[in-house]
Amino acid sequence: MADLKDLKKKLQPAAGYLLVEPVAAVKKTAAGIYLPDSHDEKPQQGKVVAVGADEVTDTGTKRPAPCKSGDTIIYKKWGGNEVKLGVTDKDEILFIEFKDVLATVK
Repeated sequence: MADLKDLKKKLQPAAGYLLVEPVAAVKKTAAGIYLPDSHDEKPQQGKVVAVGADEVTDTGTKRPAPCKSGDTIIYKKWGGNEVKLGVTDKDEILFIEFKDVLATVK
């Protein structure tokens, strides 16, 4: 497993992209009811592992990253490109465009 952590640290996103590690989906409701695996939804929250360079728009202006490494963000439901680094879902990372970030969790 240490190799996967090292690999995540070595990956540098392209300009305009963030490398995000999704948080685990909630399997239990506030009332204590456990949800079946068939109910799993893709998480929309994750921790930023790495940030790419500022994005250059079509008009030539620079768009800085909306967050920094270590921040927890909320992103669009269908945003991002999944990449599996290992066998389990814990080994999955996302490359998300700057424009797909909805909020930073404070």
